[in-house]
Amino acid sequence: MGTREQVHEALGQMTDAERKVAHSFLANYPSSGLSTVAEFAELAGTSAPTVLRFVSRLGFSGYPEFQRALRAEIQAELLSPLEKGERSHAGSALGAYFDRAAVNIAATLDAIPESEFEAACALLSDHKAACYCLGGRFSDAIARYMAAHLRIVRPNVRRFQDQTSTWDDQLLDVKASDVVVLFDIRRYQRDLVHLSELLGERRARIVLITDNWLSPISRYAKVVLPCAIDAGRTWDSSVALLALVEAIIDRVTHKDWDASRGRIQALEHIHWNKPSAGG
Repeated sequence: MGTREQVHEALGQMTDAERKVAHSFLANYPSSGLSTVAEFAELAGTSAPTVLRFVSRLGFSGYPEFQRALRAEIQAELLSPLEKGERSHAGSALGAYFDRAAVNIAATLDAIPESEFEAACALLSDHKAACYCLGGRFSDAIARYMAAHLRIVRPNVRRFQDQTSTWDDQLLDVKASDVVVLFDIRRYQRDLVHLSELLGERRARIVLITDNWLSPISRYAKVVLPCAIDAGRTWDSSVALLALVEAIIDRVTHKDWDASRGRIQALEHIHWNKPSAGG
């Protein structure tokens, strides 16, 4: 579990002063945690002892241990495929990879509270709000997959087009309370983070699907769903992300089955009543 996940999990047990430190840490990750205790306290508007109590609340023996964990976490976020490729495996490559994928799915299930999953599905089931999907260099394929399914069972599903130069234009159509599903995993994309800032200004509701280190987009998101992606090899795995998306699609489809069934039936009617190509 990353430090940001630890903070989110411990928020309910914190005092008001400790929560101020927590919110400052989340809003200024990772720089706040890498500063001195005094600097961290000044940034959070609290005292040095409060910062130390916050660190203790997370389960660390002291501030140095907290900073060591934070540095290791940052290093893991920035690993390149070349660095990850140095690890080796024994036995069947196929079996080892499938075993790791199963571990990642199980870890993702443990990491996502049922309440957060239901909150995401509730947002995506709000037919009064438009729904947008977008991902990063590799995860956008999953965003496309998600949008293709959601478009069948609910209205007003759209995708931000691939050219980042046109995103500002497309933002003109995003209204307050619209829902935007963003995918962002390590090494996080600056253009997606900037887009999330602009979406926040327009008061859109962001559902973030990310990794266990949490994209910086998490500070703007209404719901954050972390997935385990480390495959122990050169490339990170998207298996858990896809499994989560399929679970969301299934839940949204059946939350309002009458509406979903009506749209599926209408689509089937259109499909089977197309005029055949004539000569």
